[in-house]
Amino acid sequence: MPYPEWTRDECLVTTDPKRVDLDVVHGFLTQSYWCEGIPRETVRRSIEHSIPFSVFVDGRPAGFARVITDRATFAYVGDVFVLPEYRGRKLSVWLMQCIVAHPDLQGLRRSLLATRDAHGLYARFGYASLHAPERWMERWDREVYARR
Repeated sequence: MPYPEWTRDECLVTTDPKRVDLDVVHGFLTQSYWCEGIPRETVRRSIEHSIPFSVFVDGRPAGFARVITDRATFAYVGDVFVLPEYRGRKLSVWLMQCIVAHPDLQGLRRSLLATRDAHGLYARFGYASLHAPERWMERWDREVYARR
């Protein structure tokens, strides 16, 4: 089965895992606030077990996101970014449009994400603060990448 793709002008979003530029994704993520210092092998494994969304402009990597999902009831959107040189083109909006349009992500009961600074973007796609935050718990090891 072919992997879903979307095109717009000179831009492409593809979910083909073979098209992921691991060097670009790892390079960005290792500098990000949410997973600074993440090992390359961890990034590779995370992509292998997710639906990857690679953004290309004129054939060059421009952004990325991945969705961790069971494809039936739940999804978590993570590692969303657009490289600095491609910002200002509304690629993050288009990327989120592609994510919510993906055929395997329809009819889910819950989709989550976490952000420090992009609440406005995600609100456009129906994301809001947790309905019942008192029900949610987390186990967070903030030093895990420092130990690898």
